[in-house]
Formats: sequence, structure tokens, C-alpha cells
Amino acid sequence: MPQPKKRHSPSRQGKRRANWLRLKTKGLNICPQCQARVLPHRACPKCGTYKGRQVIKIKPPKKKVKE
Repeated sequence: MPQPKKRHSPSRQGKRRANWLRLKTKGLNICPQCQARVLPHRACPKCGTYKGRQVIKIKPPKKKVKE
């Protein structure tokens, strides 16, 4: 692989990294049915509702059997 011929100055490095602080986490909404955090415009993975109607059938969690 080719290597850089000269070192980049700290100011040039800072200009490249200037936008790092602008990266933000995705905004999460609250599901009106189960109050879980959900990505916008997607069905709730916990209860399976979207815009007040059931769109995904959610299976109940399996019970663990103790031996």
C-alpha cells in the first residue's frame, strides 16, 4: 500500500475530525401501547403495533424448565 509522503499537520487533522461531534444517536419514540422505546416509522418489537393497530404477531417468551 502507498504511504503518505509527508505528515499531516494537527490543524489539518482537526479539520478532518471536526464533524465527529455532530454524529448523534438516532431519536427514539415511545410506543403508546407498551411504553417501549421504538425507532420512528417502525413497528414496536415488543408488542407488534404500528399506528394503533396490530401488524406483527409476537410470540410469548419461552419459559425455562428447571431440572
